[in-house]
Amino acid sequence: MLSNHFQNGMETARLVWSRLPHSEEGELDGVGLLSTTDNRNGVESLDYVVIENYAYREEQAQRGKLYVGYNVGVKWFFALLIGVGTGLAAVFINISVENFAGWKFSLTFNIIQKSYLAGFLIYILINLALVFSSAYIITQFAPAAAGSGIPEIKGYLNGIDIPGILLFRTLIGKIFGSIGSVGGGLALGKEGPLVHIGACIASLLGQGGSTKYHLSSRWLQGFKSDRDRRDLVTCGCAAGVAAAFRAPVGGVLFALEEVTSWWRSQLMWRVFFTSAIVAIVVRTAMGWCKSGNCGHFGSGGFIIWDISGGQEDYSFEELLPMAVIGVIGGLLGALFNQLTNYVTRWRRNYLHKKGNRVKIYEACLISVITSVISFGLPLLRKCSPCPDSDPHSEIECPRAPGMYGNYVNFYCTKDKEYNDLATIFFNTQDDAIRNLFSAKTIHEFSAQSLLTFLVMFYTLAVVTFGTAVPAGQFVPGIMIGSTYGRLVGIFTVNHYKKLNIEEGTYALLGAASFLGGSMRMTVSLCVIMVEITNNLKLLPLIMLVLLISKAVGDAFNEGLYEEQARLRGIPLLESRPKYEMRKMTAREACGNQKVLSLPRVVKVADVVSILRSNKHNGFPVIDHTRNGETLVIGLMLRSHLLVLLQSKIDFQHSPLPCGPKGGSRAIRHNFSEFAKPVSSKGISINDIHLSSDDLEMYIDLAPFLNPSPYVVPEDMSLTKVYNLFRQLGLRHIFVVPRASRVIGVITRKDLLIEEESEDSATVELQSTNRSAT
Repeated sequence: MLSNHFQNGMETARLVWSRLPHSEEGELDGVGLLSTTDNRNGVESLDYVVIENYAYREEQAQRGKLYVGYNVGVKWFFALLIGVGTGLAAVFINISVENFAGWKFSLTFNIIQKSYLAGFLIYILINLALVFSSAYIITQFAPAAAGSGIPEIKGYLNGIDIPGILLFRTLIGKIFGSIGSVGGGLALGKEGPLVHIGACIASLLGQGGSTKYHLSSRWLQGFKSDRDRRDLVTCGCAAGVAAAFRAPVGGVLFALEEVTSWWRSQLMWRVFFTSAIVAIVVRTAMGWCKSGNCGHFGSGGFIIWDISGGQEDYSFEELLPMAVIGVIGGLLGALFNQLTNYVTRWRRNYLHKKGNRVKIYEACLISVITSVISFGLPLLRKCSPCPDSDPHSEIECPRAPGMYGNYVNFYCTKDKEYNDLATIFFNTQDDAIRNLFSAKTIHEFSAQSLLTFLVMFYTLAVVTFGTAVPAGQFVPGIMIGSTYGRLVGIFTVNHYKKLNIEEGTYALLGAASFLGGSMRMTVSLCVIMVEITNNLKLLPLIMLVLLISKAVGDAFNEGLYEEQARLRGIPLLESRPKYEMRKMTAREACGNQKVLSLPRVVKVADVVSILRSNKHNGFPVIDHTRNGETLVIGLMLRSHLLVLLQSKIDFQHSPLPCGPKGGSRAIRHNFSEFAKPVSSKGISINDIHLSSDDLEMYIDLAPFLNPSPYVVPEDMSLTKVYNLFRQLGLRHIFVVPRASRVIGVITRKDLLIEEESEDSATVELQSTNRSAT
C-alpha cells in the first residue's frame, strides 16, 4: 500500500543532510542541528512555503484588488523605514565611534606632551573601559550579538531559524557593543555588525516592534509569515552594507551574491530602493556634521577613501606584480580562515565553557595587548624626516596623532619628522586605511614598518575574531591587504623606476585581494571597492586580483562565513549539491526510519502523545477512500497542531470528518494565528494544559493541513531533490513510490494562460478584420 511505502520519506532536512559528511565526531554538525530526534542547539528550519490550507484560501478569497495594492504599498513603505532606520543606526554608531576615538587620541596626545608613560596608561585604560563595556553588554544582555552576525543571517535566509538573532535586545547589544569594541581600538570593524543591525531592524519592523519591551504597534504588524520576513531581512542586509560602505549598489549585490539563497525581480527593486534611502540618509547626516555639529566626527567615520587623484594609467608590465598580489591575497586569506577556525574552535571548546567572566577577561586581555602593541611599537621606530613639501599638495607634514591625514608626529625629537609606524598603528582604522591608500606619498612608509604592521595586525585580527564582542572583518581585511599591497607597490616602484606608479593603487588592490581570498566574494566586493574609492579606472585591475585570490583561496578551504557557519553548527545548504548525491536516490537518503503519520480525524490524546514522543516538525495526514484505499491528503505542521491544541475551539466529540473537504464548517482561526513569532521557539507542548475531557475529544485536520505539499518519486536522484529543496526554500518533501497513472501534463503554454487568451483574442480580431475587408 501507499502508506507502507510512504513510511520511508519525511523530514527532507534529514533527507538532505543525513548522508553528508560535515565535520569531525563530537562537533555540532548539520545533522545534529536539523535532526528531529536531537535538536541540541534549538535550530529549526523556517516555513518559507505558503501553506495553502482552507483557512488560507478562505482568507485570500475575501481579499480584493484593493487589498493587493495596499499590501504592495505597505511593502514599499517598510523598505523605506528599513532604509531610514539602518541609516540612522549607522550614523549613530559612526558618530559615537569617531567621538570616542577623537577624545581618546586628543587626551592621550595632550598627556604625552608631558609624559609618554602617563599617556600610555591613559590610552590603555580608555580602550579597556570601552572594550569592557562591549563585552559586558554582550555576555550579560545580548549573547546573540557577538561576532559579525553575517553567518547567522545567512543561515536565516538559507532557511534556518536560530532563536535570538533578530530580537530587540540583540539589536541594542549590537549597536552599543560595536561602539565599544571598535572605539576601543580592537582589530575588528563595524561593517559586519551593521549587516546584522539592518536585518534586526527589518525583522522588528515586520512584526510591529518588540512586545516584550512594550515597543510595538498593531498597524505595523503586517508581515508575520517567514516568507515575508525573509524579504524584509534581505532588504535589511543590503541596507547594512550600503550604510557601512556608502555603497548602495554594492549592498544590493552583496545581498544577492553572499547572503540570500532565493531571489526574485520584485525583491530586487525593493532592495535597491532601500539601499538608495540609506545612501540619502547617510549623505544628509554627513552634510549636517560638516558644520561642526558632531564633535570629533569629521571626514572619517563613514568609509570612503577617495583615490580618484591617484594613478591615472597602468602598463602591461605591472600586471605581473598585480597578479602576485592576487596570489598573496588568496594564500593569506585562506590561512586567515583556517587560523580563525582553529582559534574559535579552541575558544568555544575550552575557554568559553568556563563562563561569562572568562569571556570578559579574555576581551579585556586582548584589549590591553592591542593597546600595548599599537602604542609601544611606534616608540621603537625611528622617525623619518618629512619630504619636501609640494606647494600644490594638501598634505601636511607632520600631523598630531589621531588627526585625519598622513605623516603623524609621534615620539619624534624634531618638528619636521614623522613616525610612519604610528601613522597606521596609532590611529583609527578608517584613517589608517586612508593613509595607506593615499596618492602622491611615495616612500612615506618603509618596508620594515609595513612588514612589522602586517605581522602584528594579522595576528591580532586572528586572535580578536571570535571574542565576545561584535566584530566585523571587512575593515581588518582591508587593513591587512592594503599593507602587503603597499609593500608590493614599494618593490614595483623601485624595480620599474617609473614616476606614474602609485603605491596607494597597489594598496587598494591588496585590500581587494585579501577580502576575495578570505570571504570569496567577487562581483559585490568589486563594486564595493569601486564605490568606496571613487575610481572607476581601477575596475579591471580589481576584477583581476579578485578572480586570482578567490581561485587560490578555493583551493584550500571555504569562505570565512561558510567556515564560521559550519563551526557554529548552522547547516547551510550551499548553492551546489555534493558530488556524492549524484549516485544516491531519495529513497536511499531516507533510510529505514519510520515516519509518523496522522489520520484526518485524530484523537487529542494521540496528538499529545505523538508531539511529546518526538520532535518532528511535520506529519503526513492520511485518509481512506470508500474502497479502503489509503490516500495522503496533505502535510500538518507541528506548530499548527500546537495552535489547535492551545485554542481548543476546534475540538469535536465526533470521530467523523466535518465535511468532505474540510470546508463545511466555518474556520474560526485567522491565518496569521498560525505564524510563529520571529526568532523564537514559539509554543511548546509543555506550555499547553489539557483536561481529561479534552484528551477524549477529536480534531479534524483537513481545514488546517497543507493539501499540496511537494512530492518526489522515490528513485529521483538526490541532486535533483537538493536543488528543488534549496531553490524553493522548502522544509519538507514527501518521498513516494511511482504513481500508477498520469492525469495530465503541464507545459509552458499551460502556464501562460492570460497571455495566450490575449493572443487568441488578437488573432480572432485580425481574422475578423480580414473577413470584413
